[in-house]
Amino acid sequence: MTRLMRTARPAALALIAAFALVGSAATAAPAAPAPRVVYDALGDSYASGFGVPPYGPCGRSQSAYAEQLDGRQRVQLDDFVACAGATTTSLVSGGQLAALDASTDLVTLTIGGNDIGWSTAVAACLAGSDAQCAGATALVVGRATGQLPALLDSLFAQVATDAPNAHVVVTGYPRLFSPEYGAYFAASPAEQSALNAGADTLDSVIASAASRAGFQYVDVRKRFDGHGANSPEAWIHGPLDPAAFHPTLEGYEAYTAAVNSALGPVKLG
Repeated sequence: MTRLMRTARPAALALIAAFALVGSAATAAPAAPAPRVVYDALGDSYASGFGVPPYGPCGRSQSAYAEQLDGRQRVQLDDFVACAGATTTSLVSGGQLAALDASTDLVTLTIGGNDIGWSTAVAACLAGSDAQCAGATALVVGRATGQLPALLDSLFAQVATDAPNAHVVVTGYPRLFSPEYGAYFAASPAEQSALNAGADTLDSVIASAASRAGFQYVDVRKRFDGHGANSPEAWIHGPLDPAAFHPTLEGYEAYTAAVNSALGPVKLG
């Protein structure tokens, strides 16, 4: 009996060790990969990446923040349909909403600047008189507060309907100037500050509309501080560039960082 026990003990230990190895292997088995986040990108030239050529259709650039977000935090860019020149109305008539469906997990959207003719105020301040600058600025600010909210509400409602399961991110616009560096063309520091205040109003209107729709708003202004078109390290193209007053590569990297930081991995789960 003693000899049998001495023989059986090593066999039992070997069997226990075998089971332990099997259990360890099962525990170490790789987990299934996390599902991808299906991402559709809509909007105007600030969303299309206009400012950093070469361009595809609609002024779309490989440097756009949508392209830079692709592959981060499980994000997989599905449809990139942003188009330079888009307004809240032409975004719909141009078919951008066709990119959305029930499988869309994430939507980004930059829109509103073209609706109020923001570029006309900038041009008036850079090339016109003080009176022309003041008048043009007041006009576009009036459009931002009086007309844009309803346009955004209508568009955002359609986005929510067409992408019922998506997390929607709406981005704002940067301030275009750094008045601390002095006059720029015909725009005095005071006029630059007035234009920046107009950009603040535009962003405030967009942020409020995003909140009403239950969308996430991402503010990019602080990231552009000190990098206006007239600064030594400009992240905004100047008026002589074909992409005047659109972000440079560094500007779009700032957009990407702002959206990526605001999303966070938990919010996309």
